[in-house]
Amino acid sequence: MKTVGIIGGSGFIGSHTTKKFLEEGYSVKVSVTDIKKSEKYKHLFNLENSDNLNISALKVEDLETLKDFISDCEIVIHGGTPFQLDVKDPQKELFDPTIKGTENFLTAVSETPSIEKVVIIASVAAYNTNFPMPAGGKTPHDTFSENDKPFMSEESHPYAQAKFLANQAVEKFISKHPNLSFEITSVSPVGVMGKSLSTREDSTSTGLQFLFKNKIAPNPFVQMLYDTNAEMAIVDVEDVAEAIFKAATISGLHGKNYLLSSESYPVSDLSLMLNHESPKNNPSIIYKNGMAQKELGMKFGPVQETLNNYSK
Repeated sequence: MKTVGIIGGSGFIGSHTTKKFLEEGYSVKVSVTDIKKSEKYKHLFNLENSDNLNISALKVEDLETLKDFISDCEIVIHGGTPFQLDVKDPQKELFDPTIKGTENFLTAVSETPSIEKVVIIASVAAYNTNFPMPAGGKTPHDTFSENDKPFMSEESHPYAQAKFLANQAVEKFISKHPNLSFEITSVSPVGVMGKSLSTREDSTSTGLQFLFKNKIAPNPFVQMLYDTNAEMAIVDVEDVAEAIFKAATISGLHGKNYLLSSESYPVSDLSLMLNHESPKNNPSIIYKNGMAQKELGMKFGPVQETLNNYSK
């Protein structure tokens, strides 16, 4: 039985990833930032094969604890960067844990002989920090793929900037270490939605679905999405977990970064579908998913099904 370490394995994406690896017969180690807050991870013990699950406290800024966490892993998934839109101190809340945490992580895995595969859960922001608005020079209906030049703006949300810079740190590490004994593969999901495995109320991803369903705007960023009726690309959280598993278990993907995306709809249509009503527009494919389909064997489910699952 191989061991996989999942940093951030109790979050929205992380929980589905943990579920997938447990179902596939792996021994799974999940890190949490505060072991005392059991409400954030207790749902994982309801999963199939949870006898093979171990929960550990970890902060990615702590290099020695990080090394200890991954010391017996063959596969490591790094999804432990914060996703939050309301930020008071971007440096402390986003840039340090995201960028320094990623740099620490890369140092730790490079010093761990057992590791065969590393998967980084990046973000569409690694390609376009303006998401869901178009990248500079593009219109809302222009397509975007892995072949497009990544776009970053200092006017973008700090979360997006932090994810972009963290991805650059990964690319720099790969180029500086051409003879690694393991593979590093990244996945960059667009707006991740669907059914949460936990009942936590502090998840940004499930929170966005709640906001769109009820047309609530708690901050200027969300209000901007309503005002522009932004064309938003969505991917199902279960499809993201499937792609992470495939990226971790298919060899020959070193240095790749896969966009994970299904269909795009205006925000007004997302609100309708979250209320089990039909969208007024036909879906489009703005963020291309061909590379993930071809090399990971992915099939992405329709957005209407994803949003219906959220409010079942």
